[in-house]
Amino acid sequence: MSMKHSLKTGLSFGMTSGAITTLGLMVGLHSGTHSKLAVLGGILTIAIADAFSDALGIHIAEESENIHTHREIWESTLATFFSKLSFALTFTIPVFLFKLPTAIFVSVIWGLCALTIISIGIAKEQGTKPWRVVAEHLAIALMVVGVTHYVGDWIGKVCG
Repeated sequence: MSMKHSLKTGLSFGMTSGAITTLGLMVGLHSGTHSKLAVLGGILTIAIADAFSDALGIHIAEESENIHTHREIWESTLATFFSKLSFALTFTIPVFLFKLPTAIFVSVIWGLCALTIISIGIAKEQGTKPWRVVAEHLAIALMVVGVTHYVGDWIGKVCG
């Protein structure tokens, strides 16, 4: 049984964005502040604000294609919002359970595992080699994590 295009669009976009933006924010805030409160506040902020932003972005993108029904556009919009919100919120769990450095490590592993699963699904559906899709997506995610770590360090030194 295949998933409707509108739901697949929203879920894949929301989960991917939820993983990458939340990890980038967490790593950057941790590097710059070493504050559990700042990281937790950042996760909650990104879960809410970016879920709305991404949902509106998908809504407008789907409308601009001029090929989807009103219902399909709203299905993509709501799937994006709820998948981004709920997936981003999963990153609060390690922050509540562990000391911050461990929570960051666990979150990075969790985010990369989720991206791997999504990437394998995409590759299978497209009939391409999963390792290529996984490598491409993980490379982008790791680049975000690396850059935000160093930006957070820099901000912590300049402003700290």
